[in-house]
Amino acid sequence: MQRRTLLKLLAMTAASASAPIALAQADTAQPRRGGTLRLALLGLDTADPHRHAGSIAVQQVYAETLTSIGDDGSVAPFLAERFTTSPDGLTYTFHLRPQVRFHNGRELTASDVQANFERVRSQVKGGWLSGAMQLVERVETPDAATVQVVLSEPYAPLLNLLSELWILAPESPGWADTITQPIGTGPFVFGTWRPDVSFEAPAFGEYWQPGLPYLDALHFDLRGERDNSLALRSGDLHVGYVANDQIPALRSGGLDVQFLKDTAWYFLSFNNRKPSPLMQDRRVREAIALAVDKRAYMNFIVPDALVSNQPVRPETYYWDAALEAADTFAKPDLARAKALLAEAGVNPAAHTLKVVSWQNDYAQVAVQMVRQLGFGIDHQALDDIGAQRLLAQYDWDLAPFNSGPRADIYLRYARLLSDGPSPMLWGGIQDPELDALIKAAVSSPSPERARAGYLRAWERVQSQLYTVGVGHAADAIGIGAKVHGYRTGYTWSQHRADGGVARTWLQA
Repeated sequence: MQRRTLLKLLAMTAASASAPIALAQADTAQPRRGGTLRLALLGLDTADPHRHAGSIAVQQVYAETLTSIGDDGSVAPFLAERFTTSPDGLTYTFHLRPQVRFHNGRELTASDVQANFERVRSQVKGGWLSGAMQLVERVETPDAATVQVVLSEPYAPLLNLLSELWILAPESPGWADTITQPIGTGPFVFGTWRPDVSFEAPAFGEYWQPGLPYLDALHFDLRGERDNSLALRSGDLHVGYVANDQIPALRSGGLDVQFLKDTAWYFLSFNNRKPSPLMQDRRVREAIALAVDKRAYMNFIVPDALVSNQPVRPETYYWDAALEAADTFAKPDLARAKALLAEAGVNPAAHTLKVVSWQNDYAQVAVQMVRQLGFGIDHQALDDIGAQRLLAQYDWDLAPFNSGPRADIYLRYARLLSDGPSPMLWGGIQDPELDALIKAAVSSPSPERARAGYLRAWERVQSQLYTVGVGHAADAIGIGAKVHGYRTGYTWSQHRADGGVARTWLQA
């Protein structure tokens, strides 16, 4: 992408800010049964839901959880009909719904839930739930419908995080190693998976919510980042992630566009595990951070997006105004950036920076901004799986990415841990002091103390300049003209306690 092309695209993006935003209308039509809903959202990185790296857009249609996340980020009962927490925050009691059946026809019991806790605790290392599982002292089953989880110390994120601990039948093939055919309780079953191509999920006829699902099947397109707008307009696709520059055209064509309730966080990370000699000099990192025009960057993604140096969006509970005001890199300063490089004795023209990203235009924007310093750029723009593989080799310098909505703030910070899940997007940080700060935050007995702890952890990230926070924007989902009853949730999950594909139907 040439500089003049970038400027043209930024201008086009700014011009689209006046496009009207239509609100989704209540659907009062009588649901129709049958048909296959075709979706293109996030990919599916593994058949083992306990080992996923973020692909909840697919997994929760066939595997459900004890809790679910509501539209406002609060916790709601799901497979657990209700739950309570002891006054000391150490014991959680879950009462299971009656007559919930696995896809093999067997009824869900407390022992099954216990087995899933034990599997994640003993077999899954560095996953989303690794921190929580280290604190689980025991899981008890007073009766077939009751599960008690006893912790060694208070752990505030637990109920939210359990919305991503999928409950599977222990007889699922591969249970002792890597599950190949998960047997869940969801409205659809694990059907035919063709990695990076497609996933088919037929409806489950004995689903525990009476009358659901309405559809016969789901078909997920897993081919990665591409423009879904034409397929949505033609009817070849019913639900799909869309770029923000496609929203006006979709709406003018009579299609609905909805947004996830939580935001995606955009950032530029450095290689923190194996930095090159050049990138070990803090002045070089500062120069690169000063080359990023955060306002222009976020305007390119979507007009009126939120600029922020923090992993949570402004004006929310875990965001801090003082920390925002102290952002050294809030505004670009190329003169200061070039002075820092000169001070470090660095001739940018003599160096080529290795950049890894997804195949997104905003990554090109980041590259062009950094290129203004005079560096050569070797940019590898790949699909999700390819990018993860290259990132994991730690033979790169910069990584412009975004992290989608998360069920709890801890899931933002988990990837900053030395043993966190999929830490590559943040350069594989190895920092015991940061680990201790995050642990202190998540074990806080009150939200106020947790907030203070998270802020201290983020101050550590900023002081070490592990990553440059750029801003936040909500992901857009295009909805085809024949789709009824579909609405987005707080995260990418396509099946929730209060909505999703189980309640979606297609007009004839």
